[in-house]
Amino acid sequence: MVTQKNLLMFFRIVTRIIFNLALVALLVGLLVSVARTLLDLGLAFSQPTVRLGLKDLVTNILSLVVVLELVRAFVDYFEYERIRAEILVEVAVVFVLREMMLGLFSGDIRGADVLVWSAGILALIGARALAIAFPYGKERKPAG
Repeated sequence: MVTQKNLLMFFRIVTRIIFNLALVALLVGLLVSVARTLLDLGLAFSQPTVRLGLKDLVTNILSLVVVLELVRAFVDYFEYERIRAEILVEVAVVFVLREMMLGLFSGDIRGADVLVWSAGILALIGARALAIAFPYGKERKPAG
C-alpha cells in the first residue's frame, strides 16, 4: 500500500539522485572548462592585440567562477537538505558581476547603465544581508 511516508521517502531518493546527476554534470563541465581555458591560454597571446586575446580568457574565467558558485549551491543542498537563500543570492551576485564586467570589458555598458547595474548589485547584496540576518527555519529569540 502506498502511504504518504513511502511517497515522501521516494521523493527524497529521487531528489537526491537528480541533484547528484546535476552535480556530476556541473563538475564534469567545470573540469572540461578549466582544461579548455588552460589550452586557450597560449591562444590568448597569439591574437593580434592583447585585448582580443584576453577577452576570451576573461570570459572563460568569469564563467568558471559562476559554475563554481553553482557547484557550491548543490553541495550546500546536500549539507542542509534545502536550498539556502543566501547561497542563491550569492550565485546571482556573481552572475550579475560577471555580466557587468564583461559588458564593461567589451564596451557595451556606458554611462547611466553602470549606475543601473550597480543598483542591481546593491539590491542583491541587500537581499543577501537580509537572508543572513533572518535565516529560514530558525526562531528568533525575543529581546530582553
